[in-house]
Amino acid sequence: RYEQRQDFAVVIQPFFRNTLLPLDSTSKPDMSFFAADCSHFSVRGYAEMAMALWNNMLEPVGEKQTYNNFTHDRSKLRCPNPEKPFLFTRRNSGFGNSDVNLENTGSSVPYWAVIVTAVAGVLVGSL
Repeated sequence: RYEQRQDFAVVIQPFFRNTLLPLDSTSKPDMSFFAADCSHFSVRGYAEMAMALWNNMLEPVGEKQTYNNFTHDRSKLRCPNPEKPFLFTRRNSGFGNSDVNLENTGSSVPYWAVIVTAVAGVLVGSL
């Protein structure tokens, strides 16, 4: 809907698409990334997500990282490129004149997968 606008853009930031649960040194889930309810992130987890989001916004559309590696390493935080010091959109990534129709693309995740994942998350959290 905003494809033709010059003053506004919506860009999907896929940094969480292929992220795996962070593990500790004993190959168990690293709970330092999660709050006491095991459903929300802790301060450390939110910091990781914020860095991944920032890095995604500085990557061109079509070249965005689709995972977060949970290293808690501040050196992975990227700075804007001096040659292209802006947040990337479809238009400034070279897709501005694309004939891609975003309205006709359906969800790539079936509705039942969300339900199964939620139930599995509750079960794993209760264990």
